[in-house]
Amino acid sequence: MDIEILYKPSYSLGLIKLSPNEQVRVEGGAMVSMTPGITIETGATGGILKSLGRALLGGESFFQNTYQAPGQGGEISVAPPLPGDLFTLDLQNESLLVQSGSYVASEQGIQIDTKWGGAKTFFASEGLIMLHAQGQGKLLLSSFGAIHEVNLATGQGYTIDTGHLVAFSEGIGFRVRRVGGVKSTLFSGEGLVVDLTGPGRVLMQTRSSDAFLSWLIPKLPKQSSSSGG
Repeated sequence: MDIEILYKPSYSLGLIKLSPNEQVRVEGGAMVSMTPGITIETGATGGILKSLGRALLGGESFFQNTYQAPGQGGEISVAPPLPGDLFTLDLQNESLLVQSGSYVASEQGIQIDTKWGGAKTFFASEGLIMLHAQGQGKLLLSSFGAIHEVNLATGQGYTIDTGHLVAFSEGIGFRVRRVGGVKSTLFSGEGLVVDLTGPGRVLMQTRSSDAFLSWLIPKLPKQSSSSGG
């Protein structure tokens, strides 16, 4: 499988080129277009219980689509719902914790699931529920805005607003805490940061959907209540 990313970093489009009869798993709603002959199978990835956990706790679709190319190969284009970047990670039998909503597509050698153990600390914030990506192959993720990568050395600390966190290596130590006092919790995750301790890789996004919605919602016209007669 080969992935080409166009129109970086604001409105990225991913072109996934499949070899003959090759398969790719794609998050529901991410497909933009595809070439003739590609077949689609929709299923509960990883079984019903794992898929239900991913949907309810991870914010991902209950079902995911598996696309298979015909004998001559094919191409699928994919895009995330928010304006921003797409980026490919080539996992080599490693594990990542991925922010809910950032998963777009992956090769069949990668398992996507809700990480019940190490990431349960994040569950207190609905906006920061992590998925567990493990295995070998290409993993396509999205970000709101551009992507920024930081590689932490052993023992090196780093603090990130939870709304800007996309993914990090599973072996990184983390602690979620509230900053700046208790804020109005119109959106989950507001006022939370995560303290990370290396070694490992950290991926951040330059914009936060929580911050954007917090700015947008107060500016929307309010519906006037109709008087009863």
